[in-house]
Amino acid sequence: MDIGGVYAGWGQIVTIAIMAIALGMDAFSLGVGIGMKGIRLLHVLQLSLLIAFFHVLMPLLGLFTGSYVGHFLGQVTTYAAGGLLVLLGGHMVFNSFRTEHTRSNPVDHRNFWGMLLISLSVSIDSFSVGVSLGMFVNSIVLTVLAFGACGGLMSISGLLLGRRVSRGLGDYGEALGGGILLAFGLLFIF
Repeated sequence: MDIGGVYAGWGQIVTIAIMAIALGMDAFSLGVGIGMKGIRLLHVLQLSLLIAFFHVLMPLLGLFTGSYVGHFLGQVTTYAAGGLLVLLGGHMVFNSFRTEHTRSNPVDHRNFWGMLLISLSVSIDSFSVGVSLGMFVNSIVLTVLAFGACGGLMSISGLLLGRRVSRGLGDYGEALGGGILLAFGLLFIF
């Protein structure tokens, strides 16, 4: 048994887990904001399941796209993946510090179309991360299940916590998630 292969496998699992948590922070921060406005427990469950579904679907599409692009880019793949993560992480950090006046959430979280739009909006960054991971990750099933589980669990946590705590917590969660993605992007590049 090759000990280097074992460490490489565990390293990839840890990377996937950290990225799944970082992406789940976006769902968590949105959940805190929605939870503070008031949400029924049935809607918490429905919205969290939709977010979990899109946190599986979007990275899956991204992984296939990244794998396809990875064959064409060859050696440049690592730099492209890192650059994409740096951009996404920087965007998440920037958005976390925007003032409440510049943010708008006119979407009604109580109807299906509103839940669908919210779920898609917090999961779209999972597509970009999926593209980056698709260029080098081996376990697609593990990746999408980790992203889906973290997205769903963190949205439930955010929605329930938002019913009880202050608004600033969501902003810090999104900033933390963005910082993690930014750090991984820089590690890929350097």
